[in-house]
Amino acid sequence: MTKLEYIWIDGTEDAPQLRSKTKVVEHHEWDGSVAQCPVWGFDGSSTNQAPGDNSDCVLKPVRIYENPLEKNCHLVLCEVWNTDDTPHETNTRWKLYELINGGCEDGCWFGFEQEYTLYKDRKPFGWPEGGEPAPQGDYYCGRNAGENIAREHMDACIETGVGIAGINSEVMLGQWEYQIFGKDPYKVTDDMWVARWLMEKICDIHGVSVSLDPKPVSGDWNGAGCHTNFSTRGMREEDGDMVIHKAIKKLEYLHQDHIEVYGSGNEKRLTGEHETCPITEFRWGVSDRGASVRVPWQVSKDGKGYLEDRRPSANCDPYLVAWRLIKTICGEE
Repeated sequence: MTKLEYIWIDGTEDAPQLRSKTKVVEHHEWDGSVAQCPVWGFDGSSTNQAPGDNSDCVLKPVRIYENPLEKNCHLVLCEVWNTDDTPHETNTRWKLYELINGGCEDGCWFGFEQEYTLYKDRKPFGWPEGGEPAPQGDYYCGRNAGENIAREHMDACIETGVGIAGINSEVMLGQWEYQIFGKDPYKVTDDMWVARWLMEKICDIHGVSVSLDPKPVSGDWNGAGCHTNFSTRGMREEDGDMVIHKAIKKLEYLHQDHIEVYGSGNEKRLTGEHETCPITEFRWGVSDRGASVRVPWQVSKDGKGYLEDRRPSANCDPYLVAWRLIKTICGEE
C-alpha cells in the first residue's frame, strides 16, 4: 500500500492556507506517476470554496513529490476545479497556465526569497518571556533562534526535489529565509507551495508554528517579505541591462496592479522604513534595499542578469506574483 497526501490551496480570504488529506492505494493501482493519481473530491463548504448546498469540489493532481517526512508516502499537489470541469475561482495556478499557454517562450526564471517568522507560546521564537530582545543587529546571518528547524527544512526540500537554493537567518530574532529557484514558472511556484507545506509540518514536529505575516511584530522590527528575482532570456544576454530598464519602466507604470496581488497586509510592511519603499511609491536603484525594485551591483557591473522585485509580502501567492510579472514585462501592456 502507498499513501498519497493530496495538498491544495483553500479559499481563505486574503491569505489562503494549505489543506491536505490522504488517500491509500494499492501498488498495482498506481505506477508512481502524477497521471495515475486519481482525481479526488472534498467538501468545499469547509474550506471557503463552496456553499453547503453545493459543496463538492474537485482535486486534480498536477505534480508529485516524495514525502521526506514520512515513509511510503508521496505529496500530490493539486489544482481545485468545479464539478462542471471548469477551474475554481481560487485556482490561481490555472490563471498562470492560461497566460503562458502551458509554457514560457520568454525563458522566464524566478527566484523567490521566502521570509518567515517562527513562533512559540504566542511570541517570536527565542524572545524573552517579558518584553523584547536586544534590538536588530546581530541576528541577520548571525546569532538567531531556530537554525535547527531552518536546516531540517532545507534538507527536506533537497530530498523531495524542491528547488531550494539556500537559507539564511533574517534581521529579526526568530525570523529566517529560504530561497526557491527555478527555470520553469510552474515548477518553481509549485515548489514554493510545497516548501511552505513542509515548513508547517516540520515546525509542528518541533512544537513551534510558522507565520507569513508581513509585519509580525510592530515597532522597530523588520517585516517579512518574499523578494522575487526575475529574468527573461533577453535580460540574461548581452545588453540585458537595457531590457531590464525597459522592464522596470513597465513595473513602475503598473505599480498598483502589482500591489493588489502581492499579498495581504502589505501596507504594514511597505512603510518606507526597515528596508522598504512606501507602498504608494515606486522607486528603483542599484544595490538599494529601500527601493521597490533593486538591481544587484553585479548585474549593473555585468550589464546583464536579473531584477529583484522587493514588494511581494511573505504571504503572497507565488502563482499570482509570477503571473503579474510575466504579464507586465512580457505582455503587451
